Amino acid sequence: MRNGKMFNSGDVVLAQVQFTDTFEIKSRPAVVLSEEFGNMVIAGITSNTNMEGIKLSKKDGAIKDSVIKTNYIFTISESMVKKRLFSLSKEKRLELYKNIVSKLSALSD
Repeated sequence: MRNGKMFNSGDVVLAQVQFTDTFEIKSRPAVVLSEEFGNMVIAGITSNTNMEGIKLSKKDGAIKDSVIKTNYIFTISESMVKKRLFSLSKEKRLELYKNIVSKLSALSD
């Protein structure tokens, strides 16, 4: 735990996530992007490797090959996190941040 926070950017967690097309809430893996005052900005992870995003492999710590969905970013309460699964390597975190910044930069064009 750094800076008094429970979770750090790059931590992969199991979180309660509400799906956008239903009111269903399911436990799903996600990457913490930031955490402040008990709120966490996270990016969802899917095992559908055909989806666009940052590839995650078993070598990275994933249970199975997956994709971090950089188009599926939302805020949850820290209380919706069931547990921390693993942390992304520095290289994988940088790849994730660069991808998100690139998507945001494209909006200003």
